[in-house]
Amino acid sequence: MDRESLSLLPPGKISTQIASGKVEEDQNISTTALLSFSTDSSSSPISSKASTKTIIFVSLILTTCIALSAAVAFAFLFFSASHSSSSSSSSPQDFEVSRPLNKLKKPVVLLISSDGFRFGYQFKTNTPNIHRLINNGTEAELGLIPVFPTLTFPNHYSIVTGLYPAYHGIVNNYFTDPKTGEFFSMRSHEPKWWLGEPLWETVANHGLKAATYFWPGSEVLKGFWNCPANYCMQYDGSVPFEDRVDTILSYFDLPSDDMPVFMTLYFEDPDHQGHKVGPDDPEITEAVARIDKLIGRLVDGLEKRGVFEDVSIIMVGDHGMVGTCDKKLIFLDDLASWIEIPKEWVQSYSPLLAIRPPSGISSKDVVAKMNEGLLSDKVGNGNRLKVYLKEELPGRLHYSNSDRIPPIIGLIEEGFKVEQTKLRKQECGGAHGYDNAIFSMRTIFIAHGPQFARGRKVPSFENIQIYNLVTTILNIQGAPNNGSSSFPKTIILPSH
Repeated sequence: MDRESLSLLPPGKISTQIASGKVEEDQNISTTALLSFSTDSSSSPISSKASTKTIIFVSLILTTCIALSAAVAFAFLFFSASHSSSSSSSSPQDFEVSRPLNKLKKPVVLLISSDGFRFGYQFKTNTPNIHRLINNGTEAELGLIPVFPTLTFPNHYSIVTGLYPAYHGIVNNYFTDPKTGEFFSMRSHEPKWWLGEPLWETVANHGLKAATYFWPGSEVLKGFWNCPANYCMQYDGSVPFEDRVDTILSYFDLPSDDMPVFMTLYFEDPDHQGHKVGPDDPEITEAVARIDKLIGRLVDGLEKRGVFEDVSIIMVGDHGMVGTCDKKLIFLDDLASWIEIPKEWVQSYSPLLAIRPPSGISSKDVVAKMNEGLLSDKVGNGNRLKVYLKEELPGRLHYSNSDRIPPIIGLIEEGFKVEQTKLRKQECGGAHGYDNAIFSMRTIFIAHGPQFARGRKVPSFENIQIYNLVTTILNIQGAPNNGSSSFPKTIILPSH
């Protein structure tokens, strides 16, 4: 809004003409008043007094008018400034409301994951399709914050449950249950491992249809979710990405009652390349360009069906990526002078060091001796690793309330790795799994659809908030989780 200008005009000249007679040259008359005037000594006293009163009266009127004019001007300027300040602090989207559906009869959410898509990759090359979603949608301006540990399975399952790993049970990509001695791997589909309620289960529990084209945990049968044929794809990394996109598009050709209201789509890239060559190699640039083309293929297909503006597309990654190399290594064998850490104790080396000593060995003593050695300046890169009892980890990590988490956890600095011995051949590459406060671990959040403002930037947030965001868009009641029930209001537009 343009600010109107206000001009304050000075009062008009007022001439007071006083009849004057002859003034004797040797007579000096000095008069002090609000206005200068000349007086004639020959005037009568009554006339002189009347003139003086008149001038004083006029002067008072002028002073009052000037004061009132100034007051009005000040009030106008104050109001204009306040209105301008209010306007500048309120972004356009504060006045937007969600857009009505044109073709679909009910809200549909498509959740897309590009594994290992580090925040900033979208600027590595020309990504017109991803930026179309950004420019016409809502983006976490400095990226999406993963949960700790910043690994694939824990984060993908946190995104769809709204739970930290300690509560949904997938505390690492690989781990051992201390109670049963059973080993979890990424091929474990027994419901006992997968706690919480993922979005596809929530949708099915409400009598609605969901479809998953790969997502960790989607093949697990829980609640009313039975991984139905044609709606739930068994993981096969060899399936071309284009086929995955086309299958998702085919769901929009179904009758309304058969169309899933929630869908997932998963790509392994650019995580695959990141581990081999790190985040700065040309292979990453090529992988990002390919992901962008896939987004273009998806958008084109939705537009041809007339539903692109109706679908809520949420594109995320699970974690970032950082380069690692030979010189950034810490070897547990170098701690032998203080304490021996047999490989049988170690459940995970890097970038999350996880140690479970056998019963009878004090975890507290192990931590004390390890830290003593690491701080001695006699262990290579020892100051890059700090070991904790899990209950003494920083609370912001939310990584203690599960028996599946080993009692000893080591936090490794960005880009460094822990290994058992120096005999292993070393190579440069990329890794993730570090403290989620490290910026290189951040990924992307891009959302486009009728309930997302166009061109809006929002502050970074943890991925556990996405569960409540999706259930709010779908207008269904979600399961209890670690996210905030009020968070969706900060991201999506109010209804009409």
